[in-house]
Amino acid sequence: MLPKDSKGEVISVWVRDPKIQKEDFWHSYIDYEICIHTNSMCFTLKTSRVRRRFREFVWLRQRLQRNAVLVELPELPPKSPFFNASNVQHVDQRRQGLQEFLEKVLQNTVLLSDSRLHLFLQSQLSPEEIEACVSGQTKYSVAEAISKFASSNRRFPEEKEEKKINYSDSESSSSALGPSSDNSIPHGCATHI
Repeated sequence: MLPKDSKGEVISVWVRDPKIQKEDFWHSYIDYEICIHTNSMCFTLKTSRVRRRFREFVWLRQRLQRNAVLVELPELPPKSPFFNASNVQHVDQRRQGLQEFLEKVLQNTVLLSDSRLHLFLQSQLSPEEIEACVSGQTKYSVAEAISKFASSNRRFPEEKEEKKINYSDSESSSSALGPSSDNSIPHGCATHI
């Protein structure tokens, strides 16, 4: 969890639940679930959950660097030619590195103003679709894309101003690379504010 800023805003981010995805018979990759829980005015949704793979993080870092030339961006975990998707330690080290990357990015107000970051974290649009959206080449705005994703992928209870919802802080009970249940609020994906 990231520290509160001077306005009392908190942005909590988790990178968790690595899963092996098959592209075809010969190729597979690992994607990670990114969970956001925040009270920050910067975010359209106060809770969200998306899945992203390592090369999408690489794309995000390149775009953030291009748009914020004077900002020193945190590094991603190194891409290793010896990365083994079936090695739980390799997968968890990468997951931890991706979480540290996002935590540092989310502490920078210049980077927080980038629409690509918000679409990356709060929609399941591909990098190409994100680029099209931020450059005005789609029928929908950034906020509409995020809202559309939220309504089609409702995994959290609808937010209500007058009611606070408390979530469990416990970690997921699923195995490191095994399937996880999508029919309930994910453990470890939300926290008390």
